[in-house]
Amino acid sequence: MSVKELEREQAPKQAGFGLTGWLRWAWRTLTSMRTALILLFLLALGSVPGSLVPQRSVDPDKVARLYDQNPALAEWYDRLQLFEVFTSVWFAAVYLLLFTSLVGCIIPRTLTYARELRRKPPAAPKHVTKLPHHAVIEHGPGVEEAARRLRRLRFRVVTGDGWVSAEKGYLRETGNLFFHVALIGILLAIGAGSLYGYRGNVLVVEGDGFANTVAAYDRFIPGSQVSAESLEPFSLQLGDFAVSYQVEGEKRGQALDYTAHLKVNDSPSAPARDVDLKVNDPLEIGGTQTYLIGNGYAPVFKVTDGKGQVAYEGPVVCLIEDKATMTSGCVLKAPDAQPAQLGFLLRFLPSSVALRDGTYASAFPGDLNPEVQLLGAFSGDLGLRDGQPQSVYELAPPEKLKKLKPLLMGTSVPKPLAVGQSVDLPGGAGRLQYTGVKQWITLQIAYDPGRLPALLFAGTAVVSIALSLLIRRRRVFVRVTADGAAEVGGLTRTEGSAAGFAEEFADIVKVLSAGEKDVR
Repeated sequence: MSVKELEREQAPKQAGFGLTGWLRWAWRTLTSMRTALILLFLLALGSVPGSLVPQRSVDPDKVARLYDQNPALAEWYDRLQLFEVFTSVWFAAVYLLLFTSLVGCIIPRTLTYARELRRKPPAAPKHVTKLPHHAVIEHGPGVEEAARRLRRLRFRVVTGDGWVSAEKGYLRETGNLFFHVALIGILLAIGAGSLYGYRGNVLVVEGDGFANTVAAYDRFIPGSQVSAESLEPFSLQLGDFAVSYQVEGEKRGQALDYTAHLKVNDSPSAPARDVDLKVNDPLEIGGTQTYLIGNGYAPVFKVTDGKGQVAYEGPVVCLIEDKATMTSGCVLKAPDAQPAQLGFLLRFLPSSVALRDGTYASAFPGDLNPEVQLLGAFSGDLGLRDGQPQSVYELAPPEKLKKLKPLLMGTSVPKPLAVGQSVDLPGGAGRLQYTGVKQWITLQIAYDPGRLPALLFAGTAVVSIALSLLIRRRRVFVRVTADGAAEVGGLTRTEGSAAGFAEEFADIVKVLSAGEKDVR
């Protein structure tokens, strides 16, 4: 064996970090202030897509429209859970890590702060005049008088043999701790809202109503602790919906105001009351808030089948194709028509005008000249009875339907129908009559028990961070010399606040001098 090999064997082996060491390191890293700030930044950064990308829980129509316009991008958004940002796995992970980090920061700091509150200010140094701020008062106050005057300035005071030590600014650390406690409170409030709150969307046509039951929602997202009995038992009826638009100028056609006139029953036994629902002015009943988030048109049709029976009569909700003009696409299904089911593809033009090329378009979003184009009429199996889910805004696959020819308007560009006009289907298949126009609105109903606590904690966080930034920890010392003079010194314990303390120290000296003019 060589000498080097012998030395290697005899050399002490370095101890490994071990599992306990790694866990301790991970915990210290997670509960450090730097990690908490990074996680808070990531939480704020992760909220940005929730504002920029349409959320399924808020506006499923925009999500569907994005799939139609850019399916590849929408697919990636879905993989990254950007359509459900606030319920995504990655957002929840940041949320829980931040919560853990804050708790790990607060507990030891609170214990340290509690010990600091019980600790008395230190004794005055022997050479007070060597402190950053100092002054000498000829014929200054004695120890007891100096202590009394400093207490009047809200200092914590300790006296000794010929000296006075005073300190204040403890609220700085109090503000710091309360800020972090408020952040935990906000996280808990958000968590309570996720567990015990719910939200849902519903579409209501003029003349129709809505009762706050699970079955009445078009989309309902409950918290894990929500049951059907948790919902506030209110109902509402939509009388009419009014929209005002800019009628001239560069912003012609821009919406100025939306108002939904409702009849609201706060409970089954409560009398109806009139409510005007507007954007950003929600209806609140028992903590449940109802927001107006969308609107559109629902033209009214009457379909008569080949046997002369009314197969369908009522409004048809149309999806907006062009927001600027409110041009909308409609699908009408008449599954009860005989001898064959009937389906129609239509386009609604709120302010229809004829263009030079023979086509038609809407020139204004308001219903100044509401007309409907019949784009296609079909008969056959609509697929409504085969047990497969189907969108109300789409017809069955073309192979199941027979297109009724010719298009009944006489040209390749169908002439729109005005209110009251009708068209006969070929071969005695029936008739489609356009009888009027209604409007629809979409409502978001939300109950969030953590909303008010989150607001209170947010306010607490703002006040606390202001205390933490504006208040500085400072100390003042007084030594009474044998000739009756008082040496006064002061310093701050907050970095960067020395300049601001100079003026305060001068005022403290004036109070201690009690009118003495000989201050140097």
